[in-house]
Amino acid sequence: MSESAPEAPLPDKEKDIGEWYDGVLERAELLDTRYGVKGFVVYRPNAMRIVKRIYRMFEEELERGGHMPMLLPLVIPMANFRRETEHVKGFEDQVFYITEAGGRPLDEKLIVRPTSETAIYPMFSLWIHSYGDMPMRLYQSVAVYRHETKATRPLLRGREFLWIETHDAFEDEAGAMAQIREDLEVAKKVYDGLGLAFLVVEREPYDKFPGAESSYAYDALLPNGNVLQIATTHYLGDHFTKAFDVSFTDRDGNSRNPRTTCFGVGISRTLAALVMTHGDRYGLVLPFGLSVHDLVIVPIPHRGSVDEVIGKARQLEAELRGAGFDVYMDGSEESPGDKFYRWEMVGVPVRIEVGRREVEGGYVTLFRRDMRTRERVKDGDLQARIRALSSEISENLRRRARERLDGSISNAASREDVMRLAQEGRIIRANFCGMDECAREIKEETGYEVRGRRVDVEEKPTGNCAWCGRPAARVVYMAKAY
Repeated sequence: MSESAPEAPLPDKEKDIGEWYDGVLERAELLDTRYGVKGFVVYRPNAMRIVKRIYRMFEEELERGGHMPMLLPLVIPMANFRRETEHVKGFEDQVFYITEAGGRPLDEKLIVRPTSETAIYPMFSLWIHSYGDMPMRLYQSVAVYRHETKATRPLLRGREFLWIETHDAFEDEAGAMAQIREDLEVAKKVYDGLGLAFLVVEREPYDKFPGAESSYAYDALLPNGNVLQIATTHYLGDHFTKAFDVSFTDRDGNSRNPRTTCFGVGISRTLAALVMTHGDRYGLVLPFGLSVHDLVIVPIPHRGSVDEVIGKARQLEAELRGAGFDVYMDGSEESPGDKFYRWEMVGVPVRIEVGRREVEGGYVTLFRRDMRTRERVKDGDLQARIRALSSEISENLRRRARERLDGSISNAASREDVMRLAQEGRIIRANFCGMDECAREIKEETGYEVRGRRVDVEEKPTGNCAWCGRPAARVVYMAKAY
């Protein structure tokens, strides 16, 4: 039987993540970076299939929890943008401005959406009047635009990126905080389905979303030890509802401001995390439902057996498609080795190989992409085995990601520990005093950021701050962030 294409078509991901990442984006035909505008990329069909599936997974969970879709305009009047001062300070240096149209100056500058709080709250003031109008749960799936001044990197840091944002209003803080917990569960369910492991942390007070009372972030581990923020959820209190005169008559007849939340899912960054977490030297590794096909049949005809091999391959394709599988029979003129290389590169989870021996023996050979192993399966057992593999592959990807994350965390009890573990590229768990100046000093000396305390487990400090020795306020996680 023919073997697959020569090994190691890509650099070693663990040794050179940057070169590997650029190579897989190009060879798996995910993105084209030659658009000609810095920070903007073209998503090719192989990427958009994954993107659309990630969108659907989140949208289905959001709608199951009562969210309804909407679409806000891309542009925001400057007067609206300036109504919440903390928010303006957080984003003003990143916005794109529209100052003229049709060759003439505009009476008022417009900004291109960097996020949509200042777009939705003027609408909330028109839609919310009574406690009966709440809870109001809305979401949109859009692109946002920020004039990123740091070095851009496809999907990881750009000036246009895809995301989902929710905007929710409640009568009181209890309703809003219940939504925060639901957001955490939505993210966990979807990211588990993608096989991604992440830390859920509450950001430090000085590191909150502009205008928020508290912020919660989802940090995924990258192969080089850095973390990537792939989503955030925020409790906004009444900051925006006061600024935009959003009020309602409560159950006692009093006028009050709603409490609100927002949840932002970085679809572009989720795609990057998916690629980098699971990919290997042979390209993408994906769970069922995300690649261009779940199954690819590769016929391997030999002289004197062409008709029988092609016939069995076509019969299998029809049977599997009839059973509901996303299957493709590759009848191209390429060599089997070239086909193996191509379908491994784009991350097809299972390859079905059919040659003369398979025809004569009444079986097929299955190649499992996540483990790069082969097994023989009798024709009559094929559908059951594929269904089992769909779960096994997802669970294996999820388990490997979680083991890597758990294995990357080390405890630090002193400044020396922090310095050493940062040099080793570890995620650091440590007691922390909570002081902004202490966090700044850590970043200046190590490049690490205090990411915050975990919210999915309860951890209490047992000593002084590992960095400065002052009394510790909480246990936090430190990492180098992309």
